[in-house]
Amino acid sequence: MARWQPNAPERLSKAALELFAERGYEDTTVIDIAERAGLTKSTFFRHFQDKREVLFGGGTLAGLLAGAVAAAPETASPLDVVTDAVAAVGREVFTPERREFGALRRAVIDANPELREREALKGLTLTATLADALRRRGVPELTACVAAELGALAMKLAHEHWSAGGDFGESARQAMADVRAAVDLSGRS
Repeated sequence: MARWQPNAPERLSKAALELFAERGYEDTTVIDIAERAGLTKSTFFRHFQDKREVLFGGGTLAGLLAGAVAAAPETASPLDVVTDAVAAVGREVFTPERREFGALRRAVIDANPELREREALKGLTLTATLADALRRRGVPELTACVAAELGALAMKLAHEHWSAGGDFGESARQAMADVRAAVDLSGRS
C-alpha cells in the first residue's frame, strides 16, 4: 500500500457509505472502511474521530455557514444574510455530483437510530452556528435566534428538494421566501 494517496477523506467517506449500505452501520468496522478505501486504520483516525463522523463531515458545514454569514454585506438584513449563507453553502456542498452520495447517506441514516440522533444534533449545531455568527455581526439575541431557526428550516426544505433532483441554492431562496410569507404578520390570510 502506498504511503500517501490523494483524497483520503473522500475515499473513506465513499467506502464507509458503501459498506454501511451493504452490511449495515453496526456491522461495519473502521478497519473495514480503511481496507475498502485502500488505506490504513491510522489514516482513518487522522481524518475522522469515529465511524459516525464519516457521515457528518466534522464541522465543515458549520464553518462554511459561519464564514458566509461573516462575509455578508454589513447592510444586509439578518434574514437576507441567512438566505445568502445557506444558498452559498449549497453551491459549494450540495452539488449535482454529490446527490447520489446524499441519497445513500440519507438512507443509511434513516435506517439507524444512533445516526438519526446524530443527524438531529448536527441540525441543532448548524442552527446554533448561524445564530452565533449573526450575534457576532451585532444582531440582537432574539432576532439572531429566530433568523437562524428560519434559516435551518429553509435549509431542511432545500435539502429535501435537492435530494429529489432540484437546485439547492434556488430551493433555499424559495424556501426562505415561503417562510417569510408564512410569518408575514400583516393580517392577510
